[in-house]
Amino acid sequence: MREARRRIRFLTHAEAQRLLAELPEHLADMAAFSLATGLRAANVTGLQWSQVDLARRLAWIHPDQAKARRAIAVPLNAEALALITKQVGKHRTHVLSYRGKPIVQVSTKAWYMALQRAGIEDFRWHDLRHTWASWHVQKGTPLFALQELGGWESAEMVRRYAHLAADHLAPYADRLSAVCAAETFTAQIRHSAEESTGPSEASP
Repeated sequence: MREARRRIRFLTHAEAQRLLAELPEHLADMAAFSLATGLRAANVTGLQWSQVDLARRLAWIHPDQAKARRAIAVPLNAEALALITKQVGKHRTHVLSYRGKPIVQVSTKAWYMALQRAGIEDFRWHDLRHTWASWHVQKGTPLFALQELGGWESAEMVRRYAHLAADHLAPYADRLSAVCAAETFTAQIRHSAEESTGPSEASP
């Protein structure tokens, strides 16, 4: 089904740091990993050690685990790599766990309480993925690269974030700067001339 057209909700870096500071450690690690990779909640909770290659700094999502039903390569940046390394030895099969068991639910009472304490409203766990994508676009990641990184099936899904990257449009916007400046200058000259000559004499 076509995804509803609505505002993309994402966090600023300051808001993200506030949220992570309020979350219990296991949820903070998961949320930070989501912000570093853009993976959906099910892919984060279901990630297994057999899907991670620390030497190559790479993880992967199998086609049957992906929403678009195709494999996703997940390059691990420094933050993601540090978070995974932190989990080594905690669970035999799953990368992320809590008290020796795989994590199933992420939108828990602890999640909502942390949002409240952080002063963040109207935010879902899935919006961490939107935040990751928005940050990428704002940093200049091309949309075609973002599509592959996020495992989106169509370019249309990625174009939701296009409005956050208008740098390539700036030269076109600047084309009117000279025209606007010239018109402003002309208006100022005309106004100065009218002030120096005074009002015109009334006709007899």
